[in-house]
Amino acid sequence: MRIENVSIVGMGALGVMYGDFLTEKMGKEHVEFVADSARIDRFQQEGMFCNGRACDFAIADELEKGRPADLLIFAVKATGLEAAIHTVRNKVSKRTIILSLLNGITSEKIIGDAYGMDPIIHCIVQGMDTIKENNQVTYAHFGHVRLGIHNENDVKKQNLQDVQDLFDRIGMPYAVEDDILRRMWCKLMLNVGVNQSVMIHEGTYETVQQPGIARDVMQAAMKEVILVAQKENIPITQADFDEYVALIDTLSPSGMPSMRQDGLAHRKSEVELFAGTVIHLAEKHGVDVPVNRSIYKTILEMESAY
Repeated sequence: MRIENVSIVGMGALGVMYGDFLTEKMGKEHVEFVADSARIDRFQQEGMFCNGRACDFAIADELEKGRPADLLIFAVKATGLEAAIHTVRNKVSKRTIILSLLNGITSEKIIGDAYGMDPIIHCIVQGMDTIKENNQVTYAHFGHVRLGIHNENDVKKQNLQDVQDLFDRIGMPYAVEDDILRRMWCKLMLNVGVNQSVMIHEGTYETVQQPGIARDVMQAAMKEVILVAQKENIPITQADFDEYVALIDTLSPSGMPSMRQDGLAHRKSEVELFAGTVIHLAEKHGVDVPVNRSIYKTILEMESAY
């Protein structure tokens, strides 16, 4: 199938960045956001800007039947996933391919429980330094997408090829992973480190790019992910650790990961997705993860003060 029409749910930093790119490359008539009436009203009143440019987005009301999506992209926070699954119900057909840009290692299963696993292409996005403040999204690095399929079958293989064909056509930076679950765990390791450490130390990427306690905490939290991953038979190595620390060091020093942005906005963060997941799996395997336990406690205390 040639992917012609894309729907996106989630108008946060990533949703806007990718929505802006896709709209420019495919045209407004082929790319739309799906939202409830309140979010549509807010967009119409306040607008949205990406790197200083006004975004001219098409937005479909969740209640409209409309055309189904060839490709449906989830770009919400984990805390909004269940609502998003309901929001897109009129955009999913038997032919719709689904990508989840969410952090963590669980969103595909949750979406699959609603719409089946065959439509889902596993993916991660990394290397971007997107920030959203009110209706302003900015970034210096666009990053790239890594795609793969788990429990391969003919349907998933064709869906992956269709997404690759689209990305080739529009110039989306991407790579295909032979072991996408391992790559997703590597991304979890990244987020458990940089997202959480920058949040609790109330800084920017620069806070963990220079020697000091914040960088030490980041690296210690990441190493606990390696320990748990190995118990889950996911072969994360020291080389992976070094690669992702090096990636963090390339990000814009003044940028901030999503959890720090949540903290500044007094929103609930994705700590359950990060330290919460590490702690849960550590308990399953009888492994000690003191750094993530400390981070988890600190973040809950920060959020209780909002």
